[in-house]
Amino acid sequence: MKNEKGNALLISVIILVAIGIFGIYVFSKYNSIVTSEENISSKWSQVENQLQRRFDLIPNLVNTAKGYAAHEEEIFLKLAEARSEYGSAKSIEDVANANDELSQALSNLFVVVENYPELKSNEQFNMLMTELAGTENRIAVARKDYNEAVQEYNSTIRRFPGSIIANMFDFELKTYFEVQEGIEEVPTIQFEDE
Repeated sequence: MKNEKGNALLISVIILVAIGIFGIYVFSKYNSIVTSEENISSKWSQVENQLQRRFDLIPNLVNTAKGYAAHEEEIFLKLAEARSEYGSAKSIEDVANANDELSQALSNLFVVVENYPELKSNEQFNMLMTELAGTENRIAVARKDYNEAVQEYNSTIRRFPGSIIANMFDFELKTYFEVQEGIEEVPTIQFEDE
């Protein structure tokens, strides 16, 4: 009889220890996922900071270029539209699409600038171009860091046993910040007098 009570007590202790270990694991994994999710938010903030920096540089660049290339109104309109779209973007997907359009519009401006040697030699324009190039590099780094954080997070919540905990607490996959296909291609600009 004593032996049965001892066995029951031992089994109860083993079960409680197992539940305790499982609970500690769940809380630990939950906290790890939350930390990973917060890392994504932090990385996204850096992407937004750099995109905002570029967004703020563009009017100065456009105003400087307008003085030299006033008849290239379509390019300036496209830049204004792309900036407006970026300003109203809410989701990561909207921001990525607006970024792609803004990048395309900037590429078009750079092609036009090639036809204005006096603009290329303008000190203010060169300074703005240098700042913009630095910002583009920062955007690329911030986007890479963000996408790496998303990859780590998505992998964590998709792998077993993290997937169970992610499902228990409704963690969802995060969206990558991807560039549109073909955005890296240099646009062709046809001038009316050619």
